[in-house]
Formats: sequence, structure tokens, C-alpha cells
Amino acid sequence: MRLQINVMDRVLIAAPEGELDHLHAERLKSQIDAAFEKSPCKHIILDMKRVSFMDSSGIGMIIGRYKNVEKQGGQLALANMSETVAKLFEISGLAKIILRAKTLADALELIGGGYSA
Repeated sequence: MRLQINVMDRVLIAAPEGELDHLHAERLKSQIDAAFEKSPCKHIILDMKRVSFMDSSGIGMIIGRYKNVEKQGGQLALANMSETVAKLFEISGLAKIILRAKTLADALELIGGGYSA
């Protein structure tokens, strides 16, 4: 799994590519956490556009990032989810606590109040 990270003002945008499963979740978690700690960011957007598969390890990784961001007074949003990942997001109950957006620009608007991609 590859990960691209960008920072836009106080928003860290993490874009994983590949399968978000038990083999990759821990490494992804570590990379996102390290980038978040080193940045001035308050919020995280996970751009799921290139995630082809996600299992319960991916859900755990997302919940952990949600808790980290919440401690900083920020928000976590997921953008560009495939239909399969969106279904898992709904079934897991994450949709009740984590913001979801169709596009990265929409996610930036939700958490940043006016940023544009």
C-alpha cells in the first residue's frame, strides 16, 4: 500500500492506494500519525479514491485517527469512497460519527469551512 500525504493549511490529506487490510493498516496508521504530529494540522481527510479493499483492520485504523484528531479539537472526514467501502463504513457505524464527502473539495468544505482543493 502506498500513501500520499499533503498539507493544506491545518488539514492533513492522506490518500492511501491499494488494500487497507491487516497487512497494511498498522504501517498506514504510523505514517499518518507521524505526519500529523509533525504538522500544524488540526484536521485529517482520508481520500479513499484509490482504496480497492478495506476490512476491519481498516475500520480500526480510521477509528484511531478519529480519536487522535478529536483530542486536538479537529475533525476527520473520508472522501471519495467506493461503493463497497462506503457500505462497510455504513455497516460499521462509522457514518454516525465521522464526516463523509463525495469529493475531496466537499470534505475540505465540511471540515475547513471554505478551503478549496
